[in-house]
Amino acid sequence: MPYRETKVYFDGSHYIAIPPENFSNGKQKRHKPKPQQNKDETPPTPTPKEKFEQAYSESQQLPKRERKKYIAEKLQGVFSSKSETKAFIASNIERKKTNEIKRKIRLWRKIYTQGEWHYFVTFTYADDKHTEESFKKKLRNTLKHLVSRNGWKYIGVWERSPEKQRLHFHGIFYTPKMIGEIVEVKDYSTKQHKVQTTYQNTHFLKHFGRNDFKKIEVPWDITQSVKYLLKYIEKSGEKLVYGGKLPTYFKSDILDEDIACGYGVDDKKLLLFDSFRCIDEGVIMGKVSQEVIKQMPKCN
Repeated sequence: MPYRETKVYFDGSHYIAIPPENFSNGKQKRHKPKPQQNKDETPPTPTPKEKFEQAYSESQQLPKRERKKYIAEKLQGVFSSKSETKAFIASNIERKKTNEIKRKIRLWRKIYTQGEWHYFVTFTYADDKHTEESFKKKLRNTLKHLVSRNGWKYIGVWERSPEKQRLHFHGIFYTPKMIGEIVEVKDYSTKQHKVQTTYQNTHFLKHFGRNDFKKIEVPWDITQSVKYLLKYIEKSGEKLVYGGKLPTYFKSDILDEDIACGYGVDDKKLLLFDSFRCIDEGVIMGKVSQEVIKQMPKCN
């Protein structure tokens, strides 16, 4: 057996294995917590990076052509020349783009490793039940309990409607143990100007207000749901919200005959045949499938 305890992920087309011996085992640097500031002390001067992060966040609502200009204005006086400012902005924007790509890759690997998803859900709130602040707080708390008690998992994002700027929460959900009932509701859509059918959960309808549980029936539904979440965070700069244990990889020993070829930089990864065998501590669990993956050890 040439490779033991490899990390395996699905890239949307094929399974890829990462042998631990082909990659350095260096531990990631841990960020030291910032020292607590005394209320009477003068706030420390923001670093150039902190000023960039603030300006970058504020510029997300601007057209692309105006973002660099806005950031440059916020960094006036930080560097001795315009060329130095320009180089600093360019390198940090590149850093942000690289980190964004890494987050997307990690997201898709988590989605595929989980495999089974049940609903794409939208939560909003009724004015007679919540304010925006209480809605956000109570929904977070409710989902936290559903994760710990009912085994729910989710990946979502907070969103504001374009016109009224009303807060919503959209997410893709795994719901092995449902609460309430899913009922069919017909109402009039002011946006589409026609009667629409939605499927709402009675528990969330009672405690929050309008919701929509759109059933995920085929793999394409998962792809479309995740693309929607990604599209929104790219537009708004919001961060994804994760709930439940969502590992990035599952672990498996890999047999030589299950390797199609080397893959990636210097062939350090392994491209596996679509029917490769999953092996845990020397025991063949079966050919790769969602049922078999559920039984395999997971890791990040």
